[in-house]
Amino acid sequence: MTPAPILAGPIQPKETEVSHGKKSTSSTGKIAFDPSKHLSQTAPSKVYSMKELGYSDSRGVSPVGVSEPFPLFSAEAIQQMREEVLSDEVFMKHKYSSDLAQCQLRGYAAECAPFIYDAWKSPETLAIISKIAGVDLVPAMDFEIGHVNISVHSEQEKNEALKAVMEKATRQADEGVAGCPWEDEDPIVDWHTDSYPFVCVTMLSDCTNMIGGETALRKGDGEVVKVRGPQMGSAVILQGRYIEHQALRALGTTERISMVTSFRPRASATKDDTVLTTVRPISKLGDLYHQFAEYRFEILEERLRDANRFMRDQRRATRPFNTRLLKQFIREQIAFLEHMDKEIVEDDKVIKGVTDDSHLVSEDLKQRRSKKRSFAAVE
Repeated sequence: MTPAPILAGPIQPKETEVSHGKKSTSSTGKIAFDPSKHLSQTAPSKVYSMKELGYSDSRGVSPVGVSEPFPLFSAEAIQQMREEVLSDEVFMKHKYSSDLAQCQLRGYAAECAPFIYDAWKSPETLAIISKIAGVDLVPAMDFEIGHVNISVHSEQEKNEALKAVMEKATRQADEGVAGCPWEDEDPIVDWHTDSYPFVCVTMLSDCTNMIGGETALRKGDGEVVKVRGPQMGSAVILQGRYIEHQALRALGTTERISMVTSFRPRASATKDDTVLTTVRPISKLGDLYHQFAEYRFEILEERLRDANRFMRDQRRATRPFNTRLLKQFIREQIAFLEHMDKEIVEDDKVIKGVTDDSHLVSEDLKQRRSKKRSFAAVE
């Protein structure tokens, strides 16, 4: 089996003193987000279109599929984000795990992380993200600001994992099957599509000695390609609702901490295909459902106002009433509400940490996931 081709090239990290699991010895203290100081953006060298990934331009909300890594936040900004994320309060109150990922921090930003919250709400940050994504975006909801995936190992575990991979690579070379994707066996986040249209993945760890840690993408024809993971302070933008992907295991380091903030189109007229499949089992349902319903009702409210304004203007201009257009609009809003009803599952029917397969598109990935579940049940 040939190795998956790699789309993106690495960006060198900036030197930053960081430490895992506690506040850094060079603590920055509490500081406010200042876009003039804390944004360090350089445009990505390449943005891959949906068409280049084998999908139709109409599949998502933008022709853009994924960007190469690009610098986004300064060293001071990343240090402050780490201090907020790695606080005892966040770990005690906002830590989740699921069958997709073992350690995730969610729903903490508004309450516990003012710097992170302001960074992702900043108009300057949103302008950068939107320009690369090819569509005007806003954070999906406050609960999804600064979602964190964490993978941590001791020095012994790190060395043992490296040794195991080297031994397997040697064995595969001897057997003539070198290049098999070992990362698939123990990914940080397993194959999935995101619940929201776009994500921005920002690296909070020093990746200098990291081996692996890429994002694997499944193209429209089933081929798997890898996008190199961002270095510390850099980010990748992905239209993850419409592309199956996987966060691959990272070796050569004791930690991999990435921050994922989800986005949706600002315009109410743009379709909103948001689902709650992958986030429902790892969320405080009252908060998730409230914010989901709130923004969807705001979209509906704006659509109804626009439709009413259009009818009024048409009447003033003595234009004939378009019955067919009105009925089409009504059917679309009924479908919009029915989709909401489907996504808001009764609390007692949600199994904590367990996701179904509806977020996957490929049948082979669904079968592979089913086998994993069967093995886990036996164990």
